[in-house]
Amino acid sequence: MNDAEPAGPLDGLRVIEVAGEQGQFCGKLMADLGADVIKVEPPGGEDARAIGPFLADEPDPDKSLSFWHYNTSKRGVTLDLECADGAIAFKRLVATADVLLESRAPGHLPSLGLGYEDLRAINDGLVMCSLTPFGQTGPWRDYVSSDLLHLAAGGQMASCGYDEADVPDAPPIAPDGGNAWHTGAHFAYIGIMAALVQRTITGAGQYVDASIHEACALTTESAVASYVFRGDEVTRQTGRHHSPRPTPRTQFRCRDGKYVNAIVWGLTPPMLRRLAEWMDSHGLADDLLDGRYQDTKFIRANTDHIVNDVIANFIANMDSDEIYHGAQDRGFTWSSIRTPDELLDDPHLADREFWVDVPHPELGTRYTYPGSAAIYNGSPWQISRRAPLVGEHNVEVLRDELGLADEEMRQATGVQGNPTSSR
Repeated sequence: MNDAEPAGPLDGLRVIEVAGEQGQFCGKLMADLGADVIKVEPPGGEDARAIGPFLADEPDPDKSLSFWHYNTSKRGVTLDLECADGAIAFKRLVATADVLLESRAPGHLPSLGLGYEDLRAINDGLVMCSLTPFGQTGPWRDYVSSDLLHLAAGGQMASCGYDEADVPDAPPIAPDGGNAWHTGAHFAYIGIMAALVQRTITGAGQYVDASIHEACALTTESAVASYVFRGDEVTRQTGRHHSPRPTPRTQFRCRDGKYVNAIVWGLTPPMLRRLAEWMDSHGLADDLLDGRYQDTKFIRANTDHIVNDVIANFIANMDSDEIYHGAQDRGFTWSSIRTPDELLDDPHLADREFWVDVPHPELGTRYTYPGSAAIYNGSPWQISRRAPLVGEHNVEVLRDELGLADEEMRQATGVQGNPTSSR
């Protein structure tokens, strides 16, 4: 960020991140909002650097595209926390921080003398958040987990799959892309922000014990509430929300072979009339202009015909963008399903300047990244730098800011030879 650009809403906040795949998204949320996030990695880098795909399909700790995305705007140092020198340097770093985010196994940092009680003694304003699979306590505390496990145990997969009519006896399906890690990281972020607000009142920090499993169990939309309050068990439905009872389909194939999402339940007589008049302009309204469709009960009784006969046929005779924009113009929440490549050219995302080019000076070029889901007009979100190379800021942070001598850096980082080396 240059001096002419306004500061982000978390400008002035220093965050120390000791997190792998489970927690790095939480750090990104704070870094892209202006916090000075210093990612502390073991010698050689986090395991998350081994997650593909890689630039030019060349596996390399500094070329993981996944790591690039989740670690924007952060600075990076390497410290060997298992050795005394590394632990001492880490404490000096934490003494300068507002927040410590960590996702190591429960009890690991305390076993190194780096638990919350140890660190609070040197920084009583510290907000420390531990994001772990099942939290710091309870019978599952030490269980091994995965993204798939959390989506199953948390309840998401009970709601994801296909209609029995589409795929008989279909298994539950887990969405891809680390959804459990995103969910846990989001809840950790919320907890950190709440603790920081409390700190402005009391002046004291606190410990936030965030559980990915609990976060997932709280993120099943209406499934848990339907069961607890009404005794209803929801069932999976193709391409749409779970429900205790079947609801009209929402995915339809267009003339150009692409699909649209068309929400068609809850049609009122005026809405159906508006839709029918649009269909009629293309000669595809069938019987929907009949006066009987001005009666809500009649609409409900004939939903199957309206959706599966008339609307499906109308959409099948139109291109996806015609349906998308035509429906939106008439107040319907219908949309075209884009492929990743098509999203890059989506005019709506272009208008909101969603895609951003991030410089990679070490490669002599820039790459296009996904941007923010929100626009902050007074305290902007922005990617201030690409993800750090392994140990890229060792000298800047450990020597120049903390004052470590070269030999201290050498011992603390586990780097042999030149302590200014990035690896």
